[in-house]
Amino acid sequence: MNPEIYEYIMEKLFSAGALDVYYTPVQMKKNRPGIKLNVLLTADILNEVLNILFTESSTLGIRVINEVSRYSLDREVIKVKTPWGLIRVKVAYLNDNRVNLSPEYDDCYNIACKKNIPLKKVYDTAKTEYFRQDKA
Repeated sequence: MNPEIYEYIMEKLFSAGALDVYYTPVQMKKNRPGIKLNVLLTADILNEVLNILFTESSTLGIRVINEVSRYSLDREVIKVKTPWGLIRVKVAYLNDNRVNLSPEYDDCYNIACKKNIPLKKVYDTAKTEYFRQDKA
C-alpha cells in the first residue's frame, strides 16, 4: 500500500471512534517488509472499522482479537498558569499518591507556535509551574 495513505486511514479510524491506532514495521512471508496496522476499539464500532480497512487499505484480511484488558491510573486535569497562558496538566494517581503528570500536548503546542518558543521549554515550564502552584 502506498505509505502516503497511512495518515488518511488513521484519521478515518479515529473519526470513527477508535481509541488508538498505530503502525508497526514487520517482516512478512518471504521476508518481505510490511506494516502491521493495530486498532484499539470498542465492539460497537467494529463493523465501521472493518469497512474502513477493507475499502481504504490494500488488505485482504483482518485478524480480530476480541478482548484486551486495559488498566489505567486515576487522573485529574489541573489548569496551570504559565507566563504565556493556561496549560492543562494531567495528573495521575495510584492509591491516592501522585505518580505521574503530563502537560497537555495541544496546549503546549499552540503556545510554542504562537509565541515562537521551543516546545520542550513550554513543557518544562508547565511542569515547574504545576509543582510551584501545588505547594502554594
